[in-house]
Amino acid sequence: MTKELSKEELDERIAILKRFRKLLEQQRNKFQEYLMVLESQEGKIELEDGDSIAAHTQLENQIVENLASLQKVIVPMQGMYNTIMPGIPVTENASVEELQNNLANLQKQVLAQNERNRLLLQSKMGKIKTQLGNMNIMNPYRGRTSIYSEKAAVGSVIEFNA
Repeated sequence: MTKELSKEELDERIAILKRFRKLLEQQRNKFQEYLMVLESQEGKIELEDGDSIAAHTQLENQIVENLASLQKVIVPMQGMYNTIMPGIPVTENASVEELQNNLANLQKQVLAQNERNRLLLQSKMGKIKTQLGNMNIMNPYRGRTSIYSEKAAVGSVIEFNA
């Protein structure tokens, strides 16, 4: 037995749906921004540009914080949406499901790009460590004691002649 929704209930459900959809769109936009930052960061890792990598990392942290804040709002909205979903027209519901699918795909892309960057960074760090090790081996002063580190002979007895 289906219950007819009052105009107020329907308006409330549509308002929840619109707010939920808007939050999902914001989250999608943040994930797209995050993906662009990660892709740009990959190029900077290739170029071994430490300053740019640090700047990208700071930007990345800000985006992740924004995503976490959005997620805190989306989770309760998701619960409200699931509660009211049966009373929402199918056409309105389809756009939210499409957004959620897009978000899931974006999350997978972000994770894949993040993994590529991590592996590339590890590889570059390994090469730098090897180069530093080789520099130590090729140092012509390696193994020699410094003239500054040796203790100079200093007299310890004073003799007075009268």
